[in-house]
Amino acid sequence: MGTTVRTIDWDEGDAATGPAVAVIDQRALPGTFRVRRLATVDALVDAVADLTVRGAPALGAAGALGVALAVRRHPDDADRVRAEAERVAAVRPTAVNLRRGVERALARLDDGPGAVVAEACALLDEDEATNRRLGHRTADLVTQLCGDRPLRLLTHCNSGALAAVTWGTGLGAIRELAARGQVAEVLACETRPLLQGARLTVWELAQMGVAHRLLVDAAAASAMARGLVDAVVVGADRIAANGDTANKIGTYALACAAAHHGIPVLVVAPESTVDHTTASGAGIVVEERAPDEVRAVAGVPVAPPDTPVYNPAFDVTPAALLAAVVTESATFRHGAWARAALPA
Repeated sequence: MGTTVRTIDWDEGDAATGPAVAVIDQRALPGTFRVRRLATVDALVDAVADLTVRGAPALGAAGALGVALAVRRHPDDADRVRAEAERVAAVRPTAVNLRRGVERALARLDDGPGAVVAEACALLDEDEATNRRLGHRTADLVTQLCGDRPLRLLTHCNSGALAAVTWGTGLGAIRELAARGQVAEVLACETRPLLQGARLTVWELAQMGVAHRLLVDAAAASAMARGLVDAVVVGADRIAANGDTANKIGTYALACAAAHHGIPVLVVAPESTVDHTTASGAGIVVEERAPDEVRAVAGVPVAPPDTPVYNPAFDVTPAALLAAVVTESATFRHGAWARAALPA
C-alpha cells in the first residue's frame, strides 16, 4: 500500500463492461483483500454510504469519479449529470472533500465527457505527491516538537493509504517518520463502533513493518498517563477556518486527555479538507449514522434490538487543543494559518 495499489481508481473497461470505479472494499479487511468494480452512480453512492470507500481524500476521488461515471452514462444530458453529481456529494455531509471532488469534475462539464474524466483522473494522480509533501512537513514539525529520536505515537481511526488514493495523511506522516527511524511504536485505537483502527490501521502498519499495538479507545488516556505517548497524529474530514477540526468520533476525547498530559496533537490533512467558508467547528454538520452500527459488532448483536442509540460519526476538536493542523501548503498554529514555502 502507498505506491502501487490505489484505494480508488478509474477503470475504463471495454465494450462489454463499460467504465467503472474500482475500489478496495474496506469492509472486507483485514480478512479479505478484494477490489470491487462500481459501474453505476447508484453503486458508488451505496459504497460511500456503507464505508466500502472512506477517508477524506478517497472520498474526494469518489466525488470526482462519480461525476465521471455519470457523464459517461449520460453524455448528452447535462442536467441528469448534475443531478447525479448532487446525489454523490450529499451522501456524507461532514466530509468536505466529497463535495469538493464533485465540484472539481463538474467544472469541466461544458468541455465534454473526456474533459470530465481527465479532470477526475488528474485528481487521482495528484494524491500521492500531495500526501508525501504533507507527510514530510508533518514529520518535520513532529521532530521540532518532540525531538529527533524514536517516538511513541498514538493514532485514531484510519488515515493511511486506505483513506486516500494512496500513501495517506496522518498515517502517511507516521510512514515518513518511520522511514527516518523516528518511530519506536504506534498505538492504534480500535475506533468503535466500526473498528477502522483495528481492521484497517493495524493492517496497514503491519504491511509497513512498523512496530505497533492495538488498544481499546478507552485505554488511550491511561496510556498517556503512563508515559507511553509522545504525540497524537490523526487525520480530518473537515477543518474550519479557525482550525477547529472534525474527525472520527473519539478524537475530541483524545485531545482533551492529551492537553491534560501536555502531549501535542497534530491533525494532518490535505488543503482540500480545509473549509474556509465555515468560520468555526460550530458550523460543521456532523453525520449521525445508523443505530445498528452500535447495537451490533460485525453483525452480532451486543445490545437489545430496540435500544436507543446516539451514533455521531465525527466529533469536533477545538483548535485550542491542537498543537497544529498541517496541510501540504499551510500550518495552523497559535491561532493563525501560515503558508508554507513551496519546494524549489
